[in-house]
Amino acid sequence: MRTHRQPIHVLSSWVRRQPPKVKAFLAVVSGMAALVLLRSIVHDHDNLFVASEAVHSIGIAVLIYKLMKEKTCAGLSLKSQELTAIFLAVRLYCSFVMEYDIHTLLDLSTFVATLWVIYMIRFNLRSSYMADKDNFAIYYVVIPCAILALLIHPSTSHNFVNRIFWAFCVYLEAVSVLPQLRVMQNTKIVEPFTAHYVFALGVARFLACAHWVLQVLDSRGHLLVALGYGLWPSMVLISEIVQTFILADFCYYYVKSVLGGQLVLRLPSGVV
Repeated sequence: MRTHRQPIHVLSSWVRRQPPKVKAFLAVVSGMAALVLLRSIVHDHDNLFVASEAVHSIGIAVLIYKLMKEKTCAGLSLKSQELTAIFLAVRLYCSFVMEYDIHTLLDLSTFVATLWVIYMIRFNLRSSYMADKDNFAIYYVVIPCAILALLIHPSTSHNFVNRIFWAFCVYLEAVSVLPQLRVMQNTKIVEPFTAHYVFALGVARFLACAHWVLQVLDSRGHLLVALGYGLWPSMVLISEIVQTFILADFCYYYVKSVLGGQLVLRLPSGVV
């Protein structure tokens, strides 16, 4: 007797069988469809950026819950948290000296929560920290981001050093999740709370990317001019797109796992 498979399983099986070029095309089409949907239901696109920061805060809250409930930090990357704290600290500085608004308050709450997570991993739960799996060298991203910020940064009227800092936090945010992905790549199995956190990061990055893309479309490119001249406006968009696609593959397997009723996420080789 032939068993009926759920539509999501049929669709995911079909997608897995497609060649890389078709998968890339499907990802682009899905992204464009999501942008069209957001554009039709969200009239003030600044709300997308606020939502992005709020979702990031929710992700950190999930981590805090994990650390307090399970008393373990297994599967978490301390280096990703440290990179997050660095770019948030720099962005907070830029917010205070350049534009103080609701984003500053959201970043401050996320920064404080991130520092607490770092403290818990380094001290209270150090015995469960998987240092051998968290083996991504952060200077591979910090140094290139610093050099790139020196070369390509805003051309606004702000202080030169502040413009360098602004560019640095944009670039570093785009790649701050790489150590966490390396940990998941090394373990292959991602427990629920860590998976929820990384998925929240993916959603936050997509909302931030959607904010910038829709702002550019609605302003018919004038926003790029307002950001300055040279390569900086393009680098802002590229950074947002890069950090979205870095997490896209993981988010696909997360959704598939949740819809399939699996609590523990098992990643195939080469996913992250």
